[in-house]
Amino acid sequence: MPGTKGNHADRSIGYHAYPDTSAHDLMNESIQWLQYARGLAGLLAELIHEADAVDCQRMARGLEAIGALTHMGVQCTAKAHVRTCWEEAGKAGKADR
Repeated sequence: MPGTKGNHADRSIGYHAYPDTSAHDLMNESIQWLQYARGLAGLLAELIHEADAVDCQRMARGLEAIGALTHMGVQCTAKAHVRTCWEEAGKAGKADR
């Protein structure tokens, strides 16, 4: 984007789950990541309400952290969905035999 300072969050952050991790475990981890993001958002909101002045650089880093935590939660949810689909497809394939 023109006019930005170039301090962008690393979009290559990824969640790597072990192959034997269950969809249930992935959903639990997703909830954890999203709770971390929620907690950080609440903390930033509280700091802004109490501050006389806002340090824009620090606020930007905090918002980027919220984005990264949310991204991790979304990735966990997506992987859980894929695992569930694979499990259902495997059960359907066995039932057809």
